[in-house]
Amino acid sequence: MARKKGQTYTPEQKAKIVLELLKEEQTLGELATQYKVTPKTIQNWKKEFLANASKVFESDVNAKENKQKIEKLKEENDALAKALGRTTVERDWAVGKLKSLDLSDKKDLVDSKLTLSKTRQTKLLGLNRTTLYYKPIPWNDSNLRILNRIDEIYVDNPEYGYRMIHQQLLEDGYAIGNNRVLKYMAILGIQALYPHQKKITSIKNSEHPVYPYLLKEYWYTTGQKTKAVKVDTPNEVWSGDITYIRMNGGFMYLAAVIDWNTRAILAYKLSNSMDATLATDVLKMALSKYPAPKIFNSDQGSQYTSYEHTQILKDHNIKISMNGKGRSIDNIIIERFFRTLKQSNIYISDYQTIKELKEGIKIFIHKYNYKRFHSSLNYQKPMNVYLDFIQKTA
Repeated sequence: MARKKGQTYTPEQKAKIVLELLKEEQTLGELATQYKVTPKTIQNWKKEFLANASKVFESDVNAKENKQKIEKLKEENDALAKALGRTTVERDWAVGKLKSLDLSDKKDLVDSKLTLSKTRQTKLLGLNRTTLYYKPIPWNDSNLRILNRIDEIYVDNPEYGYRMIHQQLLEDGYAIGNNRVLKYMAILGIQALYPHQKKITSIKNSEHPVYPYLLKEYWYTTGQKTKAVKVDTPNEVWSGDITYIRMNGGFMYLAAVIDWNTRAILAYKLSNSMDATLATDVLKMALSKYPAPKIFNSDQGSQYTSYEHTQILKDHNIKISMNGKGRSIDNIIIERFFRTLKQSNIYISDYQTIKELKEGIKIFIHKYNYKRFHSSLNYQKPMNVYLDFIQKTA
């Protein structure tokens, strides 16, 4: 019987028919009748099949060679991927470190001789290119003397507001107005430690929400009807703050994180600018070394209400607490540390350079943490108590 008009056979079907022919179990005619194809066609398929049989083995060789090439390329690709991944990690680490540098250090790193454009360099450093060409107007000696004197008055009299500081400055012979004193106090980041909460009249920035003060439960009234604060457990409450440190020819800012119970300084950083990165860098340092606390308290400064800072706290499930407006006393533990630092070190040391200041603060904080007795800890050392607690609860 002839095959149906238009019927076609796939290569697999042709190979099957030829193989059956080669078995010699059926005649050519029987196969032709079975598969509805002419004997001549089957013979042609056989001829074509045998002519190309050797290519099957060539395909095996090629396939083997191709497989080896593919495996080699895969190995090379894996090696390149690992190298790229390592380079990417190292680059991200380096870029992260570069971005944490002070503004002046970043500007010094920009090199016009590199093949990398200044635009790309500043982008990698997280630096606005316009800052390369900005020349800051230095404080004159008169302004610096006033700033330094305001800081001294405040340390000796932390309850003083700008009016009292203004009066002291006038008595000291400085010609200055109330508004200028208020401006300089804002630059220094200081305000009076009021014993009672003042009425909040300022308008909050909707982009930077202010969080409630969560530490009221830790305050109590002593026998003398004065208020004191007590946190019973280490690593329960941390505080962060920034203080001004005067230098010859300028001033610096010191940010720190302190544990309320032990008074241990968990992290600190010195910078020539008081911005959000200063606060976030110190917080990241503390969290990279120690377990997260239950609560983190700060003032309402933009450094601490910024999205970056509050998001870090949220990511670590830390409750956010902020001082009442105008109530530095709400963060009294770190305020007392800054006062101790200035009276016991800064004011009695003639630091001439930032390098000397950094080294001096490093030595003092190490001494404060590990060698200095603290009366609130039954004359134990802050960091020793803190680390002992962390080890026992790990």
